[in-house]
Amino acid sequence: MSLGLYMLQRTARQWPQVFQMMGLALYAVQFLVIAVLLGLLKDTTLFNVRSFAFSVLAATLVWVAAQLRAHLKMKILYVDPEVAADAKKPAPAESPS
Repeated sequence: MSLGLYMLQRTARQWPQVFQMMGLALYAVQFLVIAVLLGLLKDTTLFNVRSFAFSVLAATLVWVAAQLRAHLKMKILYVDPEVAADAKKPAPAESPS
């Protein structure tokens, strides 16, 4: 999870236009990892399958909550402060000649 969040932050800083697409790709990869793990452990007798299912559900909910919290804490500017400050300044008055 932390590697994906790191990559998402890095992408947001370098290429903000692909931030949403990268977030969706990260979600898809995480979903595929869980699906593959569940497929591999489908017929195992090493542990109780019911308790494993509840553990996966709990871990997924914690995972999503942690990503939500981290995303809300990220400071991603959607307006460039320097450009916005320059736009608010009035144009210098020209002297009549």
